[in-house]
Amino acid sequence: MLGVAREALRLLLRRPVVGVTIAARVPDGRWLLIRRADTGDWALPGGTLEWGETVRQLIPRELREEAGVEVRSIGRLVGVFSRPDRDPRFHGVTITVACEVDLPARPPKNFLEIQEVGLFADADLPTNMSMGTGDMLDAARKNGEPVVE
Repeated sequence: MLGVAREALRLLLRRPVVGVTIAARVPDGRWLLIRRADTGDWALPGGTLEWGETVRQLIPRELREEAGVEVRSIGRLVGVFSRPDRDPRFHGVTITVACEVDLPARPPKNFLEIQEVGLFADADLPTNMSMGTGDMLDAARKNGEPVVE
């Protein structure tokens, strides 16, 4: 019985984590990024899909929590990013969706996770981006077919 329990735990704990990032733009076309407290690097807002939650439900929740913004419209699928080396913490499968959002109206809810929110024109995007954010943002900027990796 112990062997069965051990195998079940191994299977449950060795599965990729599903996350969502949002390639969000404000009405004037600037990109919305958050500065992560753990690395100090910039990233797309987003998070891990919660049990019983849909991707469509996660998007406005994470944008409110991490960036203090409201969704205007949910756009296209930018891509599914699944390379195991993207996140040093675990193997994540990240779904990236394009959205249009309002300007930030309030600060992030979790200051332990998010240091600041920034708006960037294409020419002013920061170079210090975390965990594959640069690739995801590049795919969003190209407006092409969804990336599947």
